Amino acid sequence: MDNINGMLAFVRAAQCHSFTAAGERLGISASAVGKSVARLESRLNVRLFNRSTRRISLTDEGLLFFERCQAIVSQMEEAEFELSRLSAQPRGKLRVGLPAIGYRMLLPYLSEFMQRYPEIELELDFSDRMVDIIAEGLDIAIRSGELTDSEMMSRTLGPFRFVIIGSPDYFARHPLPQTPADLQQHHCLRYRFPKNGQLQNWDFNNDFSESIPSSLSFNNLEGLLQASLRGIGLTYAPQFIVKEYLASGALVSVLGDYLDEAGKFSMVWPSSRHLLPKIRVFIDFLTEKRVLSEI
Repeated sequence: MDNINGMLAFVRAAQCHSFTAAGERLGISASAVGKSVARLESRLNVRLFNRSTRRISLTDEGLLFFERCQAIVSQMEEAEFELSRLSAQPRGKLRVGLPAIGYRMLLPYLSEFMQRYPEIELELDFSDRMVDIIAEGLDIAIRSGELTDSEMMSRTLGPFRFVIIGSPDYFARHPLPQTPADLQQHHCLRYRFPKNGQLQNWDFNNDFSESIPSSLSFNNLEGLLQASLRGIGLTYAPQFIVKEYLASGALVSVLGDYLDEAGKFSMVWPSSRHLLPKIRVFIDFLTEKRVLSEI
C-alpha cells in the first residue's frame, strides 16, 4: 500500500509542479507528500525531482518514471470510477472554483443540491483571478467569457447581460445620462482585471468610441456594487448580481437601450477518459436549474 501511496503522491506532485498543490488534491499536507516521495526515491535509489524553494521539476529519471506511473494511476482511477458507478449515490469532496461574485449565482440552489446529494462535500473557492484547475486541485470551475484552454471540457451555463447602475441618491445629485457621451460628466466606477490590471470596457451597441472616465477602480465586483449602493458613482456590472437591488429600487439602471448582451458563463473541468459521478451530477444539476435563465 505504501508503494501505491508513494506512486500517487509522485504523480500528483509531477502534475502540479508543487508538493503543496499535490497535497491539496490528495487531502494531505505538503510535508506528507514530500516524505512519501522521499521514501519512494530512497526505495528506488534515484532522485525523481529537482527541488528549489519555489518549484519542483522532474529529473530525466523522474520523467521516465512519471510516464509509466501516470498510466498506472490513470488505470487505477478508471477502476475506481467503474466501481463508483455501482453506487447510486455520488460522494466525496467536490472542489469548485468560481468568480468572487459567483455566490450570488449559486446561493439560491445550494441547499437543494446538498439535500439531493448529501454525501458530496462542497468546497467553494471564490477568486477573480484565472485559476489553474489542475495545479490548484479543483474538480470544476465556472468561468466567464470565451474559453481558450483546449485541454478542458466545458458546458455553457448561459448568457448574461450587463447594466449600468447608480443609486437614487447619486441621481439626486447628477442628471440621468441620456446617451453614452453623457458619461463624461459622471463618476464612473471601473472594474480592473486582477490578471493584467486592465480596465474593463463598457460595451455599447452603437458607434460610441469615446473612452469611459475612471473616477475609482476595483479589482472586485462586490466592492464596485457596494460603492454604487452608497451613491459614489455609476457601475457597469452583470445584471444577475444587481437584479434584487433593481427590483427594490436601491439601484437604477440607465442607458439600457445602448447595451448588448455581452457575456456568458461556462463550466469547465479537466479532460479525461471518464467523468466522476460527483462532477457529473453537479454539471447536470446546474444545467437543469438554468441558473442564468432569469438574467
